[in-house]
Amino acid sequence: MATVMNVTREINHLFQPYEFEEVEVLRVFLEEYWTTSFSISVIYLLLVFVGQNYMKARKGFNLQKPLIMWSFTLAIFSILGTVRTWSFMGTVLYRAGPKYSVCYTSFIENSAVRFWSILFTLSKIIELGDTAFIVLRKRPLIFVHWYHHSTVLVFTFFGYNKKMAAGGWFMTMNFGVHAIMYSYYTLRAAKMNPPKMLPMLITSLQIVQMFFGAFVSSLTYIWRHEHGCDKTTMEQFIWSSILYSTYFILFAHFFCQAYLTPKDKSKTKSQ
Repeated sequence: MATVMNVTREINHLFQPYEFEEVEVLRVFLEEYWTTSFSISVIYLLLVFVGQNYMKARKGFNLQKPLIMWSFTLAIFSILGTVRTWSFMGTVLYRAGPKYSVCYTSFIENSAVRFWSILFTLSKIIELGDTAFIVLRKRPLIFVHWYHHSTVLVFTFFGYNKKMAAGGWFMTMNFGVHAIMYSYYTLRAAKMNPPKMLPMLITSLQIVQMFFGAFVSSLTYIWRHEHGCDKTTMEQFIWSSILYSTYFILFAHFFCQAYLTPKDKSKTKSQ
């Protein structure tokens, strides 16, 4: 344990937080009231149903400028989160190795990690707005979209409250993929013709993220009995495994449907 504490102090010394990252105003609220995520998720799903019914007899809104600003804001946020979290996890891997990065929750004591963890958790509420743009613009709303948004919201709040050992990688991977994804959304909303291979790359990265998420979750459970490791409970293992497995299947299915299945040319032209 002394070795673990020494490594933790060394990493915290190497990875110094900025002054603004010392702020922890919402930490206690997220820890005590994380179950509100269930209510938010249910309200979200109800609004999706109500919104789609409301828009059935109406023409879709344009919303190009708001969509550009929305996507651009989330892209900048995700890029900043990527830089900070990947820098920290890179430091952990370099100084302590992969086992430390998935086995111990001591990384949460770092002010920068706590700061970005709080913002990351709250961002899952903000990102529900993606669906509002789809519904109000009358774009196709696929199952994987609303299922992913609603369950990720609850799981992120759950993981934050339980201080899951694998949470560092869950957050870091998501920030990285979203940095690319929202940058693409910004370019597409601004009609700037991003590379045609970019959507396929983003979906591929999402599939890799889901596979790696399930893999990391399994490692935390396998190593839970090793000396000094923070115990990953069966509850945490089951929920993370179920969600990441379903995400992997759904995104892989979407990839096949969108990029591998031959499309009806006449239907494509009409769309």
